[in-house]
Amino acid sequence: MITFSSVQPTTATQTPATTSAAAVASLIPHHNSHPHQLSFSSFAPHHPHSHRRRSRRPLSVRAIDAAQPYDYEAHLVHRFTQSTKLKIAVVGFGNFGQFLAKAFVRQGHTVYAHSRSNYHSIAQSIGAAFFSDLHDLCEQHPDVILICTSILSTETVLKAIPLQRLRRNTLFVDVLSVKEFPKNIFLQVLPNHFDILCTHPMFGPESGKHSWQNLPFVFDKVRIGNEDSRVSRVETFLDVFKKEGCTMVEMTCTEHDKYAAGSQFITHTMGRILEKLQLESTPINTRGYETLLNLVENTASDSFDLYYGLFMYNKNAMEQLERLDLAFESLKKELFGHLHEVLRKQLFGKSEESGFRRPMLSKLPKSGTPLLPPQSENGTPLLPAKSESLGDNGNLG
Repeated sequence: MITFSSVQPTTATQTPATTSAAAVASLIPHHNSHPHQLSFSSFAPHHPHSHRRRSRRPLSVRAIDAAQPYDYEAHLVHRFTQSTKLKIAVVGFGNFGQFLAKAFVRQGHTVYAHSRSNYHSIAQSIGAAFFSDLHDLCEQHPDVILICTSILSTETVLKAIPLQRLRRNTLFVDVLSVKEFPKNIFLQVLPNHFDILCTHPMFGPESGKHSWQNLPFVFDKVRIGNEDSRVSRVETFLDVFKKEGCTMVEMTCTEHDKYAAGSQFITHTMGRILEKLQLESTPINTRGYETLLNLVENTASDSFDLYYGLFMYNKNAMEQLERLDLAFESLKKELFGHLHEVLRKQLFGKSEESGFRRPMLSKLPKSGTPLLPPQSENGTPLLPAKSESLGDNGNLG
């Protein structure tokens, strides 16, 4: 500890010279002090006309190294940490909304939840605050409004949000399985001062229940303000998925829907077709069969509204459905055409024409190519070659 002392002289007989000498001598440390203390004494110069004895006024600085009652450095760190956290309002707190909210809370963000059903206890267990009224939710002034409703109810829910209670630069985000539809709805309903980010986590509560590592996350920055704070807010939101290990894929909503129709919609379609077959596990399951059973389980766990939304609100879905039907018919023709001629005679008791040509499965046109029948030189459609068809009794005839 360092102590500074200031003492006024008590006599008037000291000359300026002696006063200066005393002052200098007094600044020499006293070595007989405490080993960890240095004391300095200072005497003010004598004024000849001042005969009043002045009191001694010690001036000291104590406990420089001691812990202060207010840790300013820790306060700054806390403020910086809070500045990188978001207030996220999850509108539509079903299975998927709860699934995402857990990750938000895990990374320290504040989560508000709203849904038609009462999920107060579930939200509390996750660490989120549940609001049954959208007005109360918006009065919390969240940084992000995350739409986690079904595709079919998105427009209704969006129009029900009291936008006048939100900050003018609030970020709106969706996580729907189709992208052009919510993008157009957002642009139509939301004023220009709101930011828009369209996203699609290409996984769900089942496929991502263990980890999000290397799972694709698609996003399109549809409308983001130029201010640094708004750009930083978008990056902070996307960082949630980066930190969880997702593969971040930036593409337009149009590109997403084109790819999704050929992957996600086909996957859901095959899963639901196999579900209609009522497949069951057997004692001799192959790995391929196990994969099919898992596909049925994953797709059957999703609502039919999701599957219908994939079909209804993605203009590329109908084309994929037609291609799937064409592929199945072509495969059947190829399969029947490979029956051995002798076997056919034995089975059906009918000799085959010597000029019979075995039908082959031709390659389907690429996606986007109109599925039109082949035409002759004059432009009239060519009819397929006549082949066997099932008679009324179910036999080929």
